[in-house]
Formats: sequence, C-alpha cells, structure tokens
Amino acid sequence: MGRVGVLLLNLGGPDQLEDVRPFLFNLFADPEIIRLPFPWLQRPLAWMISTLRAKKSQENYRLIGGGSPLRRITEEQAQALQAQLQQKGEPASVYIGMRYWHPFTEEAIVRIKRDHIDRLVILPLYPQFSISTSGSSFRLLEQLWDEDPALGRIDYTVIPSWYDRPGYLQAMAQLIAQELDQFPNPEQVHVFFSAHGVPVSYVEEAGDPYQREIEDCTARIMQTLDRSNAYTLAYQSRVGPVEWLRPYTEDALKQLADEGVRDLVVVPISFVSEHIETLQEIDMEYREVAEEAGIENFHRVPALNTHPRFIEELADMVVEATHAPSQTFAEVTRPPEQTKMYPQERWEWGMTTSAEVWNGRLAMLGILAVLMELLLGHGPLHAIGLL
Repeated sequence: MGRVGVLLLNLGGPDQLEDVRPFLFNLFADPEIIRLPFPWLQRPLAWMISTLRAKKSQENYRLIGGGSPLRRITEEQAQALQAQLQQKGEPASVYIGMRYWHPFTEEAIVRIKRDHIDRLVILPLYPQFSISTSGSSFRLLEQLWDEDPALGRIDYTVIPSWYDRPGYLQAMAQLIAQELDQFPNPEQVHVFFSAHGVPVSYVEEAGDPYQREIEDCTARIMQTLDRSNAYTLAYQSRVGPVEWLRPYTEDALKQLADEGVRDLVVVPISFVSEHIETLQEIDMEYREVAEEAGIENFHRVPALNTHPRFIEELADMVVEATHAPSQTFAEVTRPPEQTKMYPQERWEWGMTTSAEVWNGRLAMLGILAVLMELLLGHGPLHAIGLL
C-alpha cells in the first residue's frame, strides 16, 4: 500500500485579532459562500464585507480570548487520530488542511507531496456534507489535482460525510446525557440542536443534501441517547438578505420559552470543535436571547474535540477507507442524488424562485455600489453621473 496519509479538512479561523479581516476576505471570496452572477465581483465584494465586518468580528474574537481555538483543537485531533491509528496497527501521517486560514489546504498538499504519500484518505471534519463546507474543499482539491500532474500518482479516497457512524452518534449521546444528568429532573429538559444554516437555494435549487443529513443526524442521536426528552432542531449563523433554512435559532428559543420551556440543553450539531460559533454565538448571544425570553437554565453540550469514542470512530473510518477503491472528486461531489456544485440557473419572469434570486443579486449589486461610494468617496455611481 505504501505510505498512507490522512488529510483532515476544516474551515480554519483567525489565530489572532490581526488575522480577522484577511480571514473574512478569504471566506467571502469563496463562490460557495456567496454566489454572484459575475465572478469578477467576488473579490471586491469580499473586500467590502471583510472591511465592514472586521471590527465587530474582532470584538467577538476578543470575547473568547483574542483568536480562534480551532487550529489548536484540530491539531490535537490530528495527533489523537495518528496515535489511535498506530494502536490499530495502521500507521499513517495525519495532515491538516484549512479552507480559509493557516495551515491552508494548499500547504497541506505541499507537505503530502514532500513526504511521498502513496495512499491518501481525505476526511472532512464536517459530519454532514454541504456544498459550502466539504464541497468547497473538494472543489479546491479537484482544482489542485488538475493543475499538478505530480498529484496524479497519489491514490485517494474521499469520505463525503459520516454523520451516521455509530461512534460519532455514541459520543454525541454521551455528552448530551452528561449534561442532562446535571439537572434535578433530566427527563423534563428540552434538547435543542443548533446547526449552522445554509441558504434555502442551496437545498431547493442545488440539491444540497445538508438539511436532510442534519435532520437524519439529530433523529439518530436522539435514538442513540434513548431518552424521552423532547427536542428541537434550528439553524444559526445566517448572513445576508437571502432566505436561510428555518427555524432560526433565536426564533426557536423564543418560541420554546413562550411554550413554557425553562430547562434547555443546547447541542452544537454541525461542529466537532469549539470555535467562535459555540463559544461566542451560542454561549453568549443565544444564551442572552434565551434568558431574556424566560428560559432559566441554559446549558450547552461541549463540542466533541478529542472525545475518545469520536477519535476511535475517525480511525475506523480511515482504516476502512485505506482498503477501499480509489475515487475521483467528481464521484464524491456529484453523488447519485445529483448534488450540483455549480447549479445552472436561468432568468425567469414572474414570481419564481429564480427571479427572486436574480432580483436579490441585482439588489446586492446596488447596495455594493452605494457602499463603495460611502467607503471610498467615489465609485460606479460617480462614474455614471448619479453622484
């Protein structure tokens, strides 16, 4: 089999406050995060958004210590996985490839080539597949493979999603049970799953399986937990004027409070590491929303991080994948349900979804023009004589 490597894929996060603006630029420059009708607008829009959001984002990162812990935790996961593989008699070198900050995926590929890896397992640290997470990283890797003939000698296997793996479900159930048992009446506590949202168009137009996998995942976790607690699934972290998956986390929290829920355990369902969306968004913003609405006891289940059962399951997946047939990225990013990485869109007249999307994009272009004028004092409105 030769030398075996494992490439762990993750989002990445700013290590210090000075990294926040360039990290945001990299994030919003990705067409899988914000789709525009004209590719040449992607980088100017990313610059504008990152500039406008940098100060607020820096304040949020300051609240959790001045930077993201994601790199440190991912490195700990990689070390734990490598040790677990060694124990199983399947030695492998584990690499980390972040999408939007160091160590970038491109940096990991350089190390993989340097180490003369023959067989590579590509494992995203996203339990559920989405175009905007795993799909974006797969698209980048496909591009790197196409551009570098030296990578053609590496046999690789991609694990698209793994939310239904027994070790993952058991680890999640254990963490939830530990939090429930801190209450005097554990069976009366409401379990609240908060997942990262995606635009509705990703699901309805592009065929993104994310929503289906999230819903299936929460049901499987509750089945594994084997308790009678009521539960809710909601979506957090939406940005921009487009419609995102509902219910939104803040709305669902208020509704539960109106229904008389007072004890709540929040489960970060799409995250396996502590980062800004758990430590600041859930622990601070949503806690405040819940408590103001009347929820008295707001507990949050910790992220998996290096939970032993979770790491063991990652190792089992890697072992299985090393003995599986090699794949192409097209086989993974275009599965039988026809998930489209770049959905073909056309203009339609009338009150149609496509028309609403394009109207929204045209409105975004207008907003972009106005913001450029405000930020720079000159721009397209001056150029055409409107200012």
